Amino acid sequence: MTKRDYYEILGLQRNAGEAEIKKAYRQMALKYHPDKNPGNKEAEEKFKEAAEAYEVLSNAEKRARYDQYGHEGMKGMPGGGFGGGMSMDDIFSQFGDIFGSAFGGGFGGFGGSTRRRVNKGTNLRVKVRLTLEEIAKGVEKKIKVNKLVSCSTCHGTGAAGGSSFSTCSHCHGTGQVTRVTNTFLGQMQTSSTCPYCNGEGQTITNKCNTCGGSGTVKGEEVISLNIPAGVSEGIQLSVGGKGNAAPRGGVPGDLIVQIEEIPHEELIRDGSNILYEHYISFPEAAMGTSIEVPTIEGRVRIRIEPGTQGGKVLRLKGKGVPSLNGYGRGDQLININVWTPKNLNRQEKEMLEKLMESENFKPHPGAKDRSFFDRMREYFQ
Repeated sequence: MTKRDYYEILGLQRNAGEAEIKKAYRQMALKYHPDKNPGNKEAEEKFKEAAEAYEVLSNAEKRARYDQYGHEGMKGMPGGGFGGGMSMDDIFSQFGDIFGSAFGGGFGGFGGSTRRRVNKGTNLRVKVRLTLEEIAKGVEKKIKVNKLVSCSTCHGTGAAGGSSFSTCSHCHGTGQVTRVTNTFLGQMQTSSTCPYCNGEGQTITNKCNTCGGSGTVKGEEVISLNIPAGVSEGIQLSVGGKGNAAPRGGVPGDLIVQIEEIPHEELIRDGSNILYEHYISFPEAAMGTSIEVPTIEGRVRIRIEPGTQGGKVLRLKGKGVPSLNGYGRGDQLININVWTPKNLNRQEKEMLEKLMESENFKPHPGAKDRSFFDRMREYFQ
């Protein structure tokens, strides 16, 4: 099924500001919140759809990428890429504060009765170097990442035996503490994260000896990355949930993958096009020849027509890099240069002096011999 446009989901124009995006998401999420629509699967899907749209459009980097490449460009980004979507827990943990007290005491779950903090693991960043051939085809890469992983002794809970917890006596399990202050306007009530349990609503009575109560230990993981064709230098992809494990069973962070291009020995990438410089001799330009040129799919042989002028650009249709958004593929442009020898011996000079007198060897540019700028304008339109 084709995914809907994120701006359409939230009812926004593409130039909407940050405040407009936040307001539109709040209205949509309040309308389709599970507490208002118990058991309604359609409302739940719309709730998730709105959250995914907000997750992208509220992030400047992701929004810019979406504006340029659309949904295809979000592959490899949280909420629409390697991670494969957002769960209800993701939504409640990431965006709960945007609703204030719209649902009882908070937005921590379907019942809305508590605002317990969900721990979030930190993100990791790695660089992946790709050849031009790998970029053109897309590639699967396996990388080993050193990171925090869930403690196997306590299964990530941080507690010895896995059940040594007690309800926080300060917030009574809500994860929030409320303070009432007197002002000249009357009494004002404010809520904040409980500093004694860090918003978790419970404390560990007997900490795990392996992880010291954190629920995480140092480890490593081999992660498979499916990198789409058409990526470019500096693009960042994100593998949802493959970052550091979160303390005490929370939501793991993401793995941010930054793409680096390995320069090709002969070819130059220019967006989705491939550029190549080739030199031929004067006799070859005058009489015609065939040459072998490299492409990202292997070497091919092409014909040079007699009378080819220096600076002529030949196009190999579809021999460039695929567009990341899936719309077509670039071309390979071959710039033909005619090599002029710098040092001539006596015999060569005599031969060329005779040719210089020939009327056929004098320049006679015609209407079909367009300027360099005309040719380049045509190829890059």
